[in-house]
Amino acid sequence: MGQPLWAEDAVTMASLLRAGEISPLDLLAATQERVAAVNPVVNALPTLCFDRARRRLSASADLSGSTLGGLPVPIKDSYAVAGVRTTFGSRVYADAVPDRSDFLVEALEASGGVVFAKSNTPEFEAGANTFNDVFGVTRNPWDTRLSPAGSSGGAAVAVATGMAAIAQGSDFACSVRYPAALCGIVGLRPSPGIVPQGPGGVLGQTLSVIGPLARSVADAGLGLQAMARFDARDPLSRPLAVTDFAAAARQPRKPQRLAFAVDLGVADIEPEIAGVVTAAVRRLEHMGATVAEAAPDLSAAENAFRTLRAHQFASARGELINGPERGLLKPEVIWNIEQGLKLTSADIAAAVRGQAHSRAALLGLLEQHGFLIAAAAPVAAFPVEERYVGRIAGRDLASYLDWLVLGYAITITGCPSIAIPCGFTAAGLPVGLQIVAPPYREAELLSVAAWCEDALWCRMIRPIDPRVPVAG
Repeated sequence: MGQPLWAEDAVTMASLLRAGEISPLDLLAATQERVAAVNPVVNALPTLCFDRARRRLSASADLSGSTLGGLPVPIKDSYAVAGVRTTFGSRVYADAVPDRSDFLVEALEASGGVVFAKSNTPEFEAGANTFNDVFGVTRNPWDTRLSPAGSSGGAAVAVATGMAAIAQGSDFACSVRYPAALCGIVGLRPSPGIVPQGPGGVLGQTLSVIGPLARSVADAGLGLQAMARFDARDPLSRPLAVTDFAAAARQPRKPQRLAFAVDLGVADIEPEIAGVVTAAVRRLEHMGATVAEAAPDLSAAENAFRTLRAHQFASARGELINGPERGLLKPEVIWNIEQGLKLTSADIAAAVRGQAHSRAALLGLLEQHGFLIAAAAPVAAFPVEERYVGRIAGRDLASYLDWLVLGYAITITGCPSIAIPCGFTAAGLPVGLQIVAPPYREAELLSVAAWCEDALWCRMIRPIDPRVPVAG
């Protein structure tokens, strides 16, 4: 190998592990060295559990026949890992140590993943800037003065810097796609039910799903392959057809046709970001894709998402604002819960109708055009001190949710979406585009994304070292 072991891509690592050419313990040691060198600068992995990882490897049967073969994987700090501090980014749970793992963690470990760390996340995943009062801020490795977005910001930074080849994230409004875009990597939001959720959270909800972050589409496909499985304990979990997501992601396929709406017809977006994404789409056309300018009618998506999001926060965390825990919560969490507690049955009914309208509109467009391309995020990385983006394209935004429209307008439809790098700003910051597919067509989405990735030549071949600007 011509580069350090930790710098190899996930597909290569897993292949070497399964072939017995490297051992899981050797890869874990290389990962630990990289974490020691990089994590103090970016604060992406605040809780490490390398000893637990080694104990599990020592007690495990041969992993060479598994999907990941012993690949180290960090888990977002909003998902429980048995025996490992799990805080949800909240002072309420600052010292919590669960005695059992979430279903997702069980699935990853059954696929040969080795959990070695928890990745940083905003409190209860509220907000798309990764900071909290337990562990502080996570910094974007392209410029450590800037934010990696969120809520899977710690996971994205770990992948971009080579502390992980694949990381587990989750996406509610935009929480996989925005960090992927701002960190120059790939993030996949699958359809509800592909990856099992629970035992905590809101039973049967469809807004928040679990998906992989990686440095390439092929690695993201491998990550989804390791996470996806049927689990009867999750009411949305569905028996999977014999689908090899990893193989699909290694087989680029030019789409017959694409729809393109840089702002989805509903979002504010910085002109420079729109220009970079549009140039990337023109490149896809030059490479033979047929592109039509077309946007679905997502006018009902905003009210539907905000209402159902608030309802979900009130359902999951409502008890916290009536007790001593309230004083430990950040304002955005309190606001989300209070908005949910104010809802009437009529509000929720209107939101469900809006969700149905949005889904039908997008499915109609996808039936005609196959896939939809838009910007993955409306801005490039922003100063880490800003709690959220409050101004886009010269317009002041009314709330901390306003800059998330490019993400949640797709979330509300239940369609899978992948964010891939597509270019850079004049300041050298990464820009991403998202590709949306019909529900449960992840294999086709991965193949099309792989073709787009090849056409755009923006894939992160090697992890980056954090760039710390020198003052003055």
